[in-house]
Amino acid sequence: MSRVIEIVEVTPRDGFQPIGPWIPTEVKVDFLRRLAATGLRRIEIGSFVSASAIPQLRDTAALVEAAAALPGLRPQVLVPTARRAEEAVAAGARFLVYVLSASEAHNQSNLRRSVAQSVEDYARMLDALPADMELRINLATAFDCPFDGRIAVEPVLALITRLAALRPDVEICLCDTTGRATPDHVAELFAAAMAAAPGVAAWAYHAHDTYGMGLATTHAAYREGIRIFDAAAGGLGGCPFAPGATGNVATEDVVWMFERMGIATGVALDALLPVARDAAALPGAAAGGRARAALLGCSA
Repeated sequence: MSRVIEIVEVTPRDGFQPIGPWIPTEVKVDFLRRLAATGLRRIEIGSFVSASAIPQLRDTAALVEAAAALPGLRPQVLVPTARRAEEAVAAGARFLVYVLSASEAHNQSNLRRSVAQSVEDYARMLDALPADMELRINLATAFDCPFDGRIAVEPVLALITRLAALRPDVEICLCDTTGRATPDHVAELFAAAMAAAPGVAAWAYHAHDTYGMGLATTHAAYREGIRIFDAAAGGLGGCPFAPGATGNVATEDVVWMFERMGIATGVALDALLPVARDAAALPGAAAGGRARAALLGCSA
């Protein structure tokens, strides 16, 4: 098994999106630079979404421009529709993350459309994308829905095979949006998904830590062969359209766990800790994670 993993830092998008007080763009750019300086090479810098729905992300185009000046960085942006993908491409984005949900109820809450309509929209987006565009699918509520509860494996597999048939050379990220997934469920779904769609270019896992299971499910995904993991410095985050869901698994916790296991992350924990501390201290932020307090000897 590979002894190297890749962390996708999602604080600038998933971590900042539920924060009410406006974070000035220059502060976001500073966080972006500091995160990149820790060795993080992939950072989800924002999302092209309705400014009225998620006001905190209305300056994503400025983050795209700032990220372009950071050598070696692979910035990605989340888009919920083909129309928003056009905006992202026009702003200079070269790595898109298309999001849809495995559950009908959450897709309607989050995107105001059915899952089938999102699949059709994804196909339209593929037809319009430049050939050199990197692409990922974020499959939200792949394990659990805030409205419908635990999601059975079979319908998720059916959706994955439909998406993979449209374009197999993409990365597919299975997301535990509510943080209610358990290690056995994560292992079962990844094993089944990789068998059902063997042509998919890469698989990733996005954990939330609402019930304190983020590291356990991350490790379960690793044991199934997953090597790409989303995390947020300071344990920030949460989906505005998933009632009760709290932050992502903390990047510093993920780095500490894997490095302790002898698995390289490419991230300098000593450099990451002060960034995570400052992210957790942002006004309106709901922080999570444990390694930060343990290693810095503080309570935040």
